[in-house]
Formats: sequence, structure tokens, C-alpha cells
Amino acid sequence: MSSSLITVFVRWTWLRAVLHNGWWLVTSLYLVVDANLSAAQIVLIGAVQGIFALACEVPAGVLADTISRKWSLVVSQLLMGTAMLVTGLVTAFPLLLATQVLWGVSWSFASGADVAWITDELEQPERISAVLARAARAQLTGAATGLVGLGALAWATQRDIAIVTAGAAMLLLGLYVALRFTEQRFAPARAARWSASWSIFRGGVALVRRSPELRLIFLATFLINGAADAGGRLAPKQLVDLGLPVAWDPIVWLTGVGVLALVVGAVVLRRVERRLDGERARHSYRVAAMIGLLGMTGVAFAPDAASASAALVIVSGIAVPLTRIIAALWVNARTTSVVRATTHSFLAQAEYLGEVTCGLAIAATASLVSLPIALAASAALFGLTAAVMRRPGAAVEPRAR
Repeated sequence: MSSSLITVFVRWTWLRAVLHNGWWLVTSLYLVVDANLSAAQIVLIGAVQGIFALACEVPAGVLADTISRKWSLVVSQLLMGTAMLVTGLVTAFPLLLATQVLWGVSWSFASGADVAWITDELEQPERISAVLARAARAQLTGAATGLVGLGALAWATQRDIAIVTAGAAMLLLGLYVALRFTEQRFAPARAARWSASWSIFRGGVALVRRSPELRLIFLATFLINGAADAGGRLAPKQLVDLGLPVAWDPIVWLTGVGVLALVVGAVVLRRVERRLDGERARHSYRVAAMIGLLGMTGVAFAPDAASASAALVIVSGIAVPLTRIIAALWVNARTTSVVRATTHSFLAQAEYLGEVTCGLAIAATASLVSLPIALAASAALFGLTAAVMRRPGAAVEPRAR
């Protein structure tokens, strides 16, 4: 039974990564080339998206802890697929802003609910770190598959066709969750759900207040997600501005960069898997942040698109995936079943808050100063995160059950 659960979870993670990452590759170019959005508009989309997701994140996590983790994931798939599909049908900035807001809200119903579902349904705490690391590798290989598949579709047809196709497939993936995900070990609140929801929320807050380690990873997540999101959104525009080789279609070039980053990430994750949790997690997180600092600095000040692309591989292939999986494992080890999805939602709130505050600041920098300086500001946030993780922490806390 446990192996079947793991297979279902990892397969879903892989399929979602195929569609999400392939869609975002095409969409990132669609926003620049087809919709002609400015650098400030691109980052502003991320900031506004983050505001709405921030408002929905904790209520969605509490609902997952109160009503159903499985059906929270189904709702996420439906909202996500709708947002992705409609993106390919519009080019006006206000409409694109609306689709991206819906897309951001859809993730609120998934973040925390997915980890909480597999942790509780598996009911084998000693295995969960390995399962989540395996899912992270599946996410990277799925992302590489999506970049190649949807990138090829966009190149062979049109970008909007690839975007709509990915959205429709994401809607169908919701059916997979509804049919294949079981929910045997979760007990929903049958009565007084508002009271139960409020109790779960307060329990999660109390847990965070008692844990300096949780507060530390929330701060690091706030900083590094602000750096990664804003820098990631601006990087395609930087590559286009530097001038891609004339022999290469932009979608082919960005696909190659993305696939290379994901292959590098999968290899690195495999090699350092045993250093992602426990006492070595803090050092690994700090090293990943320093790698992000070096890589994003390279993206900002590279003399040509080829060297900027190589630097981007370092950021998106090593720094970003490592910090995200370490943060998820860090939080999962320090929470309890009752408030697991809610606590992961707090982590996602830190991510969105970083997107909003840091993203707005970097958007203003791109608009008022220059794109390279805005990317340098993103690099500085990676460096600040590394400095934060050097702070002496509390003693290693016992793993929660």
C-alpha cells in the first residue's frame, strides 16, 4: 500500500511539473514577445499575484486541515488549469494580470496540502524525507520533459496554442487526483468547522511562536523567494535584450537553458540528498544561497546572452530547487499532523510576502534605474539570505509526528 501511495504521489508531481514548467517557459516568452509587457509590468504581475495568494494561503491551508487535503488539491488543479488555458487567449495587460492572479490563488490550495497528504497517508515519518526528495527529483525531470515537449509544440505551432494545450491538460490532471488519491487517515471536522478551523489556525501560530527554527526558515524563505521570483521573471527579458543568437528561435534557446538547468538540478539533488535535512540542512541552505548570489550576479552583468544563460542555469538549477526542498523538509520535520497543512501554508505565505515586497522593490528598480541593476538587487537578496542562515540557531528541535 505504501509503495502505491508513493507512486501515485510522485507520478502526479511529475505530471504537474511537466505541464506547469512547460507552460511557464512558453508564457514567459509570450509575455515579452506577444504581449509586449515591460520589465516593470512583468514583475508587477508577480507582486499582485503574490498579494492575492498571500491572502488566500492560510485560509486554504486551514481548510485542507479541516475538510480535506485531497479535495483541496482537486480545487487547485481546476483553478490552475483554467488560469493557464485563458492566459493563451488574451494579450492585454489587465487580463493577463487577472489570469496570473487566479493561477497564484490556485497554488494556495496545493501548497502544504500535498506534503500533508502524503505524510499522513504514508504514516511512516522515517521515510518521508526520502519520499519528498524523490518527488523533488521527479519535479525536476518532469519540468525538463515539459520544457522540451511544450517548447517543441510552441515552436512547431504557436505559443498561444501550447499555452492553451497545457491548461487543458492541467484540468484533466485534476481528474487523476480525484480518482487516484485516497484519504483514509485524515479525519475531517464533522461539526463546528469554523471553531475547528480557528483552533487549527491558533495551533499553527502557537507552534511557530515556540520554534525559533521555524521563524528562521520563514525569514530565509521570504528573502530568497523574493530574489528568485523577481530574478526569474526578469531573466528572459535580460536574455532577449542581450541579443540571442540569430540562428536560434527564442523558444528553442530558452528551452535548452531550462532543460540544462533541470538536469543539473536533478544530478545535484541526487548527490546531496542526505545533506538536506537534520543538522546539515542549515549549511546546505547557506551554500545554495551563495550559489544563487554568484549566479544572479552573472545574469545581471554578463556581456552576452550565452554567458548570462550559463549563470541562469546555476541559479535555477542549483540554488532555487535546493533551498525550496530544504525549507519544505525543515518545516515538515517540526510540525504535527493536526496543523501540518496550515504550517506549510505559513511557509508559502513567507514566499508570497517575499514576492510582493521584494518584487515591487525590484520592479521599481527595473523601471527607474535599469534591468541589470534590478537583477543585481535580486542577487543581493541571495547574499542576505546566506548571511541570515549564518546566525547561531537554537538547538536542533525534535522531529514532530
